Amino acid sequence: MSQESNQLSSSWPLAPSGAADWLLELCADGVTGFMPPAMPDAAWVLNAMYEHEQGPAGVSYHEYHQARLADGSTAPHIVAGIDLDAVGVATGGGLGRAQHPGPAWRRLRWAELARRTGEPAVPEGLMPSYRCFPSAKKEGSWPLGVIPPTEGSLDRETWNRLIALLTQYSPAGPDTRCLAYYNPLMLGATDFDRLHVRAGRLRDAEILYDHSEADFSPSNLWADERSWILCTDYDLWATKISGPPALINALLNDSDIEAVRLPWAH
Repeated sequence: MSQESNQLSSSWPLAPSGAADWLLELCADGVTGFMPPAMPDAAWVLNAMYEHEQGPAGVSYHEYHQARLADGSTAPHIVAGIDLDAVGVATGGGLGRAQHPGPAWRRLRWAELARRTGEPAVPEGLMPSYRCFPSAKKEGSWPLGVIPPTEGSLDRETWNRLIALLTQYSPAGPDTRCLAYYNPLMLGATDFDRLHVRAGRLRDAEILYDHSEADFSPSNLWADERSWILCTDYDLWATKISGPPALINALLNDSDIEAVRLPWAH
């Protein structure tokens, strides 16, 4: 067992059976993450996207990929005899953990892109997902100069800042007892009836981000006394935080985190 696995098992051991039963009763289904209602308030923390300093290129990820296929510099992706490159679009999007890509890239705020495109960051009635910003893409594919948000996981910088705010607004601060749930899709599980829940303290939440069995931040993290809960749905580009108004207002006004209210998904 690696040092990381030992640290995870020590700080976040598997929780007793039934630790997430209240979420099953509240949300019914947690296959992609338990999505709670406002408790009593809620906001959505948006995953980070990045733009190259030279700005969006005229070429999309799909056009670039097709050019590489044509010149033989990359091989076609064939599964079960089906050429996926011929039937799909290379969107540029990813799945799972992410972090700042490094020099020459800057954080592109959803609000900035919304002003640029003239469309809402999250259209009314929708969740934050691949369906946002249709006009920023070319036939569904992002320009090479933009790294869009990943699905199913907070980016590292947003996770770290979110944990800091949760610590500040939790009654026991860093000693707040918490539980973390990873949905079965993250773990490649075949037994969807077995809930993978770990128990620990908020001060050790950084360890959860690099959980070796999953390439994602937890689907759900909540205070044991249920004052707040977050949900990062496997199919979405954002994390819903449900909790007290003071916490939600702090998220909405934070200079590092980008958060929005979605009344239709409250």
